[in-house]
Amino acid sequence: MAKLIEGLKYSESHEWVKVEGEIALIGITDYAQHALGNITYVDMPSEDDEVFAGEEFGAVESTKIASDLFSPVSGVVTEVNSALEDAPELINEDAYANWIIKVKMSDPSELETLLDPAAYEAICK
Repeated sequence: MAKLIEGLKYSESHEWVKVEGEIALIGITDYAQHALGNITYVDMPSEDDEVFAGEEFGAVESTKIASDLFSPVSGVVTEVNSALEDAPELINEDAYANWIIKVKMSDPSELETLLDPAAYEAICK
């Protein structure tokens, strides 16, 4: 099984969320990066773009496949991880250290619909 981190929330579409106050850091899970293989490109929104829970906000491309990214929460993008523009493979090195976007959440109660590590692990089996 891929690595899971206690304290993070997970979506069924394989994104993780780390909450820091009203900001949600969003990335893809270790399970997802293993399934994708060598990541070659990350398509990200722009700062100040609005994202909506369950809707596409970008994509990750690998040598095997392209996969859409779905926002686990709604809000406004406050920052994108510009390091991924030049080095998308950072996600392969550590999927949890290399977030993709930071979002100022408009409805923190959406976090309640996300999975804890045990529930996420169960859907990955």
